[in-house]
Amino acid sequence: MEIWHGQAAVPSDISGSVLTIGVFDGLHRGHQELISQAVTRAKELGLPAIMVTFDPHPVAVFLPQQGPAQLTTMPQRLAYAEKLGIDKVLIIDFTRELAGLSPQHYYSALIQDTLKARAVYVGENFTFGKDSAGTAETLQELGDNAGIETHIVGLVAEEDEVLCSSLVRKYLDATDVVGASWVLGRPFSVTAKIVHGAGRGGKTLGFPTANQYFPETVALPADGVYAGWITITDSGPIEGTMEAGKRYMAAVSVGTNPTFGADPHSVESFVIGQEANLYGHTATVEFIDFLRPMTKFSSIDELIATINCDVQQATEILKRSSD
Repeated sequence: MEIWHGQAAVPSDISGSVLTIGVFDGLHRGHQELISQAVTRAKELGLPAIMVTFDPHPVAVFLPQQGPAQLTTMPQRLAYAEKLGIDKVLIIDFTRELAGLSPQHYYSALIQDTLKARAVYVGENFTFGKDSAGTAETLQELGDNAGIETHIVGLVAEEDEVLCSSLVRKYLDATDVVGASWVLGRPFSVTAKIVHGAGRGGKTLGFPTANQYFPETVALPADGVYAGWITITDSGPIEGTMEAGKRYMAAVSVGTNPTFGADPHSVESFVIGQEANLYGHTATVEFIDFLRPMTKFSSIDELIATINCDVQQATEILKRSSD
């Protein structure tokens, strides 16, 4: 899959394309339906399917304090797009300059002149141009005038819920990773390098953990303990019983370890039934189910007993989920 950073990177000799445009944070099932239709039409026309996406999130540009926590990093977004059949991605640096264009200028500069679209697919809530003055209907009118197909795809709704990124965040905030996975069509996951933590997991508790830290801009499930899978995603050798690319059962803690005071907020995974030195490796953690809230225990023995229960419960849940 070819990736272009900015409109200037798009080859001038592009002969045509089928576009789908949006932030696509999370690449949830609603996004997947939109992309699927665009990819199908691209194959029919013998043209590349191009996804146009934005970085940073448009809301973060104008309302930095209200910018939503991101469900996927850009590398994750690109990897999911490629699996869905997208041929090329244009990443546009969403700045006030771009957002200040009129809908007509936006359309002619990006869709007609740069990407030479033959067909465009957007969701029914799509907006573009200065002050979001352009709507999906505006896009339809501009497309009709330019002789470019415009397909407005309805929002996907199930069980009286519109499948959207905000709904995923709502479920995560409620510790409902099952609900988040239902919207996404896959387990919610995060990826980061494993680094040293406080060091008490193995020495004090007997449960060594793989510690990961994330900026506040990255969405995480609410604090608590979860059943999950951990996969080492880099190709370097691993000292121990684990192999890169293989999923392993884990009990995953999200929070600040209140029993020990104010540790930095982290994701800590105890890999069940394995021993390995994972420091420096990059790992993806998938959240499968919620086990219990984060709790401050009155003694180390009480904490250890609870962790043993967490591990047993996580093992049972994960064995069922893999059957």
